Amino acid sequence: MRISGIYLFLSSGYRAILVRSRRLWLGLQRATGQAVVILDADLQEPLHYLDMMLAHYRDGYEMVYTVRAHRMDESWLKRVFTKAFYTFLNYGSDVEVPADTRDFRLMDRKVVDALCALPEHNRFMKGLYSWVGFRSVAVAIELEPRQAGASKFGFRGLFKLAMTGVTSFTDWPLRMWTAIGTTLAFMSILYGLFIAARTLIWGHDLAGWSTLAVAIFFLGGVQLISIGVLGEYLARVFSEVKGRPGYLLAEEITAGGAE
Repeated sequence: MRISGIYLFLSSGYRAILVRSRRLWLGLQRATGQAVVILDADLQEPLHYLDMMLAHYRDGYEMVYTVRAHRMDESWLKRVFTKAFYTFLNYGSDVEVPADTRDFRLMDRKVVDALCALPEHNRFMKGLYSWVGFRSVAVAIELEPRQAGASKFGFRGLFKLAMTGVTSFTDWPLRMWTAIGTTLAFMSILYGLFIAARTLIWGHDLAGWSTLAVAIFFLGGVQLISIGVLGEYLARVFSEVKGRPGYLLAEEITAGGAE
């Protein structure tokens, strides 16, 4: 058996998280087998689950990924933020990213080739695993205590990683300003009608105040609508810049002989 090791320069904080995704990318590029397994070095994922994963692979699944059976070993705050992250990530996204997935997974050669063909550099791997598609199945696993060392994924780093995932797979943060601006403009019009009716019926308390308030709310709504329109165009530019292919060829079947 031939074993190869690759060493990369290490860094801390957010850059360490980016280096992690790039290490995975490099490892996938260097892997030459028909099936490739990703496994963390902390050995929290028990190796006996490989037997179940290989059984699914032999049944025809092209990607077998693992999910945490529970998060009872984490604080309630982290569980809340994790649930909120996957909710925001999948809202308005074209691809649904399964919650609580791990990097521990088995992939067929064509899945690996599809991932390596993507031109992105700042990769959110959990999203890309779902984006490439292919026939997949989940395996629930119970994590074991870390064998050595401590996690370098602090709250700040995880938050920035979450922002990378959200901005990579959904554009609703750009488009929500159109809805907010439209709502504010509509409410300012209704408020203006209310002020006008009240002034005609009961008079007014302070001259000019109602006109100024309505103008400020209305112009603020118009500005947010304008930002939302810019966001629509920026979302399309963002989609093009990522350079993801329009399709991935999973298999090609040719029937009949040559003429």
